[in-house]
Amino acid sequence: MIDRGHELPLARQAELLTLSRSSLYYEPRAVPAADLAVMRRIDALHLEYPFAGSRMLRDLLRGEGIAIGRERVATMMRRMGIEALYRRPNTSKPAPGHEIYPYLLRGLAVERPNQVWAMDITYIPMARGFVYLAAVVDWFSRRVLAWRLSITMEVDFCLDAVEEALARHGRPEIFNTDQGSQFTSAAFTGLLVQNGIQISMDGRGSWRDNVFVERLWRSLKYEEVYLRAYDSVGVARASLGRYLDFYNRRRPHSSLDARTPEQAYFAHLPQRAAA
Repeated sequence: MIDRGHELPLARQAELLTLSRSSLYYEPRAVPAADLAVMRRIDALHLEYPFAGSRMLRDLLRGEGIAIGRERVATMMRRMGIEALYRRPNTSKPAPGHEIYPYLLRGLAVERPNQVWAMDITYIPMARGFVYLAAVVDWFSRRVLAWRLSITMEVDFCLDAVEEALARHGRPEIFNTDQGSQFTSAAFTGLLVQNGIQISMDGRGSWRDNVFVERLWRSLKYEEVYLRAYDSVGVARASLGRYLDFYNRRRPHSSLDARTPEQAYFAHLPQRAAA
């Protein structure tokens, strides 16, 4: 799809094709099929036992007959972008230029769309490889406002998703993320500051702070990803797009009184904005 000899800049080609700019310059190394199978299982176990670290996951895998060491599990977890989710003292320092912002949602009554948006990244296994999915979600309605796929964990695809959400839906009062390097980067926080948005960040390793996005990942993986074996990034993008459209428009949520996220989102917007 990308024509490197075309007069149109690569960045513009990527924008038109909704591709992450970083994917244009990244040459992926093939991951052995055996490793992909273990990573797929780690992903499922992580959804079931989000508190499990590398030691517990190693023992769970060994209990299923998979011979593996703790260091290998830890390496795979880093590659997948997951960690054990539990509150613990934050003894690590942010990277140079990466500021950690306080968590602003504790005790806050979220009563309307566009009051709080949240964003997260998750690992998506494919038949031969994997990609990462980033999504911007409206906290009140659970509606997915924008999303992007990438073959790397660079910040570009997150910026693309946020820029689309801002262009299509205005801006929230608060934007919540975890403390991942993509979200603490100057490029990401700068985009939010430039738009006058308050920045909120989860306590390190605390899944409860961003629970609605975690619930989205669980639904997405059990109702879509684990039922498929995507042959390519293009196939994954098309199939995930169909599911997320279903999730927004047709899938009722018990927490929304059986309404869909789209119904909850637009029913509470001012009439001018909804129109």
